[in-house]
Amino acid sequence: MKWHAVDSNKDGLLRHPRDAEAWKRFDSKFFEFSSDARNVRLALASDGFNPFGNMSTNYSIWPVILIPYNTPPWTCMKQTNFILSMIIPGKKMPGNDIDIYLQPLIDELKVLWDGVETFDASSNENFKMRAALMWTISDFPGLGTLSGWNTYGKLACPICNIDTEPCRLHHSRKWCFMGHRRFLHAGHRFRLDKTRFDGKIDRRNPPVKLSGSAIFSQVENIQVSFGKTPEVKGKRGRGQRNANEDESHWRKRSIFFELPYWEFNALRHNLDVMHIEKNVCDNVLYTLLNESGKTKDHLNARRDLQSMGIRSTLWPNENGKYPSAIFTMSNKQKDIFLKTLKNVVVPDGYSSNISRCVDVKQRKIFGLKSHDCHILMEQLLPIALRNAMPGLVFAVIADLCSFFRQICSKVLNPIDLVTLQDQIVHTLCHLEMIFPPSFFTVMVHLIVHLVDEVKEGGPVHYRWMYPIERYLGRLKSYVRNKAQPEGSIVQGYLAEEILTFCSRYLNDTETRTNRPRRVDDQPDHVEHHESNTMFPKVGRSVGGFSYFILTPLEKLQAHRHVLVNCIAVDPFLEEFRAITKRMLRHRTRLQSEIDKVVHKEFPNWFQKHISNEGARHSEELRWLALGPLDQAKRFTAYNVNGFKFRTLSRDHGLKSQNSGVYGMFDTRSYATTSIDNWIAETSNYGVGVWQSYLQQRRRHKPHDRPLQSRCGGGSRRRAGRKIRRAAAVTEGRCGAEEEEEDSAAAVAQEEGRN
Repeated sequence: MKWHAVDSNKDGLLRHPRDAEAWKRFDSKFFEFSSDARNVRLALASDGFNPFGNMSTNYSIWPVILIPYNTPPWTCMKQTNFILSMIIPGKKMPGNDIDIYLQPLIDELKVLWDGVETFDASSNENFKMRAALMWTISDFPGLGTLSGWNTYGKLACPICNIDTEPCRLHHSRKWCFMGHRRFLHAGHRFRLDKTRFDGKIDRRNPPVKLSGSAIFSQVENIQVSFGKTPEVKGKRGRGQRNANEDESHWRKRSIFFELPYWEFNALRHNLDVMHIEKNVCDNVLYTLLNESGKTKDHLNARRDLQSMGIRSTLWPNENGKYPSAIFTMSNKQKDIFLKTLKNVVVPDGYSSNISRCVDVKQRKIFGLKSHDCHILMEQLLPIALRNAMPGLVFAVIADLCSFFRQICSKVLNPIDLVTLQDQIVHTLCHLEMIFPPSFFTVMVHLIVHLVDEVKEGGPVHYRWMYPIERYLGRLKSYVRNKAQPEGSIVQGYLAEEILTFCSRYLNDTETRTNRPRRVDDQPDHVEHHESNTMFPKVGRSVGGFSYFILTPLEKLQAHRHVLVNCIAVDPFLEEFRAITKRMLRHRTRLQSEIDKVVHKEFPNWFQKHISNEGARHSEELRWLALGPLDQAKRFTAYNVNGFKFRTLSRDHGLKSQNSGVYGMFDTRSYATTSIDNWIAETSNYGVGVWQSYLQQRRRHKPHDRPLQSRCGGGSRRRAGRKIRRAAAVTEGRCGAEEEEEDSAAAVAQEEGRN
């Protein structure tokens, strides 16, 4: 619980909410609270779900979950750390009445802010523990429920607040959220361009984000009567009610303002990147495919263009016919795009089988889940659209996908966020020039505010809904009694908490905390003497194995690779470099020449050196100098470091691909052999095909078996150049490999297109 304060990594990068501005501002404002690292920072998450699954029953339960942020990144968002503080029962959504249900929790948070007597087991003393609520996590409608902001209508954006010019599309009968030119610098040429945008010059300044005190002044005098109002039956009544709701931008004063510190929080309610990405992906996909009922480019959208007086070439004629836009795919382009997605295979556990959502015959995509859209936007969409769309449209969508890929990174540099914000503003402006105004829903507009929220709250995976949605699915599994779903959830949660607590004290029993991971990579039968060996067992083989004989060149390559990547051999390697440098005193002493000699002669020198000095060195080092045996094991499948690796033949016919390789290795690089300066760079190898997994047996030491792997079809990308190369991929660092390996390995295939 004190990790956030005692961790020594202070390099300025955003890895955790403690690195962001909101946490730091809270510390500076409430110094007494931040002076004790044991005080708890909390997030509140809530969302509604139907406990009856797909049954045709309208029933919404709203769990309220507290998440402590004191713990390190690898445990912070685990379900075992979630606290189910309360359950708001169904049958209907709480709406504004959620404040009534939250009142007991708010009272407890007030008490925790003042402090409660707590026992610290680590220091064996009592102390006054305090807790503070940092922000809330919810989807966009849930944000309106918790904050009181009206997320429907012309002022739907809670960040822009009232500083916006709403645009009503009369034919589409919806509000449009364009106008992203206001986020550009004052002299940008796009601001004066009327033809390609909405027909107006935009000289507005970016909206100023209001502080918590300014928000409180807006809602301070709002009077709200809680309780359900009688429903007005009929279409006319529903339309009248919605119109009245849209007139007011605040529906209530949030109960969170009763907390004495809430108005001073820099970030109070998070925008959910998960649902934003899902909605943007749906808009892009269905508009490009021109799918009826889901596309944003339809007859009414073209009539809106006509009423706005822009893009006359896209206006419909008197018969309601209109020409295709530049972004509308033809049948041939749809076939290229959908076949690419249909044939995509990804590593095991990376995503679901997206090809099941693609119907090539009907030329449709259906049934995409949120994580499917996440993978599409960040990885697959730019690849699939590359040969299916005009260059202008592809470039803009690729920039949009690049933004989501960067904003969802686990580690971010605050300096890069400035460039990222400028990039997304330009991307949104280019989207306005291509797509119709109906494309720009409020979810598309919210993209422009995500970078600022990252600055204030840290990486998005601490503040999005993915872990919450998974937890809600677990709560749904507790429902056994359909008549009392809330009671079933409470009993299931209590039983789970008790078992989790007890399991922390059971070392010899498989429990939730120590059970094997999804990919079981724990080695079998690890003996006691192997725990301290130089080469402990790593990973776990799957299936059988076969023996084969290493060629002399393969033995040399394997031996050299183990030596140059073994820490215990580093002093001998440096000694040999010094000897080589002295021997070359009458010739060139370039580092590249020294590396060549080390590459060719070090294994033999090391063997003679160790054998001559005898008992001065450890037994393991003496065995290591002798090199591997002629016989090695070959596996077709191996699990290591939580990943599955399979050979190409074993992957054949599967829906997942675990034979592809993309490796990053540290190596020395030289511009030419006549230059002494070398650069320690990271070279990217890919895509290789796993051919075999080798387990060497060192001479006379059968239990020490370093694991190596061999792949073919590797290409290396470095400084913009491509080099055909067979890459020997193993654990640890990568030693310099020279031309003899390329010809001898005989596994290099024709280089693929990068």
